[in-house]
Amino acid sequence: MYSLTKFTLREMTECGAALRKLGVGAVSMEEVANRLVGYFYNQFLDPETGQSALALARIFKTHNYGDLPLDLQRIAKQNLGSASIQPSLKCLTLLATVGDRPEWNSRTASTGHQAIPLPSEEMVTQAPMISQLIQQLGLTIGSVISPDPDLLVNLQERTYNVFHVPEAKGSPYIPAQDEFVCPFQIQSVLGFGGVLPSGNLMAIILFSKVPIQRETAELFKPLALNAKIAVLPFDQGTIFTLPLFESISVLISFDVVFSG
Repeated sequence: MYSLTKFTLREMTECGAALRKLGVGAVSMEEVANRLVGYFYNQFLDPETGQSALALARIFKTHNYGDLPLDLQRIAKQNLGSASIQPSLKCLTLLATVGDRPEWNSRTASTGHQAIPLPSEEMVTQAPMISQLIQQLGLTIGSVISPDPDLLVNLQERTYNVFHVPEAKGSPYIPAQDEFVCPFQIQSVLGFGGVLPSGNLMAIILFSKVPIQRETAELFKPLALNAKIAVLPFDQGTIFTLPLFESISVLISFDVVFSG
C-alpha cells in the first residue's frame, strides 16, 4: 500500500514492477486497463481513513472512429453532432474506470466520456482539461489528432511529463466543479501516459482526495512507461473486451459457419 503524501523513489520502483506484470493472462487492452486503474485505486490509500486516496481513476486512449465498436461510434457521432465523420477521426475513448460511485466502475455507465471526438485543434482547445493534459504531457494537439508516421518512433520512445493540477478546486482545467470537484472533495488531479507504437495516446488520470505535491507527481513519470509495457501486446490487437452476450453470439456464428 502507498501514500500519495509520502510516496518515495523506492516505492515508485516497486509500483512500476507491479504495473509491468498486470498484462499477464489478459485477453484485451481493456482488461489490462481495468487492472491498472484497480491497482492505483486499491494501492494508494489515505492513511487517515484507510480508504482509497482516489475518488476516481480512469484510462483514456485515442482511437480511430472507424475502428471503434458500433456503440461507441454512435456515441462519438452524437457528441460531434455531425452527419458525416471520417473513419480516421481521432476519438478520446474511455478504456477503464474505477471510483467511489457505482456508476464510476463501468466505462459503459459514463454519460459524457465514453468517446470524445477530436475533430480539430480549435475544437480540442475548447475542452480545457483535454488540451491542458496534452500540452502538459509535452505533446502538441496536432500530434495527437493527426500523428505523423515519420515521427512515431521518436514519439513512442519519449519520456513524457505529467499533467498535474495541485489544487483542483477552482481550477479552469478541471470541469464540473459544482457537480464533481466540490461534492467529492477532489484536492488534486494527476495524469500521465505516452504514445503507443500505433500512434495513439494512452493517458491515466487520477482524481485524488488528498493533495498531491509536485515532487510526488514527478515520481509518476516512469510509471507511464511501466503501464505502457503492460498494454503493448494489445496495441495492434484486441482493444475492447466483448460483453458476454456478444462473445456467445460470435461463438454461435463461428459454429454455424463451420458446421453448416
